[in-house]
Amino acid sequence: MMVAPTATPAESALRKGEPRAALTCLQEQVRANPSDAKLRIFLFQLLAVCGEYERAVNQLAVSAQLDAGATAMAQTYREAIRCELYRREVFAGRRTPLVLGDPQDWTARLAEALALDAAGQREAASVLRTEAFASAPACAGRVDGRLFAWIADADSRLGPVLEAIVNGIYYWLPFVNLARLEIDAPEDLRDLVWTPARLHFTNGGGTVALIPTRYVGSEATGDAALQLARRTEWREAAPDVFAGLGQRLLATDAEEFALHEARVIEWDRAVPHATDNRDASCVADHAAAAGDAGSSS
Repeated sequence: MMVAPTATPAESALRKGEPRAALTCLQEQVRANPSDAKLRIFLFQLLAVCGEYERAVNQLAVSAQLDAGATAMAQTYREAIRCELYRREVFAGRRTPLVLGDPQDWTARLAEALALDAAGQREAASVLRTEAFASAPACAGRVDGRLFAWIADADSRLGPVLEAIVNGIYYWLPFVNLARLEIDAPEDLRDLVWTPARLHFTNGGGTVALIPTRYVGSEATGDAALQLARRTEWREAAPDVFAGLGQRLLATDAEEFALHEARVIEWDRAVPHATDNRDASCVADHAAAAGDAGSSS
């Protein structure tokens, strides 16, 4: 009869949804076994969940020194952490996101709205977002076989764009540029911070990517459920602008769902059409409803 291995104190704490307690236990394990590369990789992941990115990078470096097989992983996630820091600056209005594909006027408006938010010009930012939502093309498709007329990030600051890390660079990717999005099921702790995915573009190209599983700033909340992407919380950053914390939610005209719960999103290959007023209002109404709900699980 096979006997299941006993969980370590760190693993037990993590299963209970207590990342800070898990971190304390794991650090004790690492001190007792400093040359164990697997423990170092576990520690990197837990530090990333808690937002201790500088320490996480250090653990990646040590793990690669201890195990040459971890070198590629260490490089990938060192770049992901660097992108995470750049991402903070984007949402603080201090940096401009790069757009994957041909930049459009409406993507520039969404980025400019973040800078206006940071400057306290909420009304002007709201006008830009409204214009962007009205101008963004809406494409029908399917998520795991379920039909939709349009799809958007449920966060009002993003709407028709997807955040993605490609080749170590943080991008905004308009949904209209995607033909297919394949999303890996979470298998490891780091997948609760960055979701591995494969992007297939309308021009026939494709690439692997990491998609931030959590909304920016989730790691700093101190709320374990938000840090572990088990829950979404909404705050009204400005009138009718709802910013998410915790797990990323995507919204369609029919439903909303967590990014890491979907496996395949496909878009129809028809020529994109400009969003009509009804579609734009649906996106805005969904954001307002999400804010009224306060939180989702």
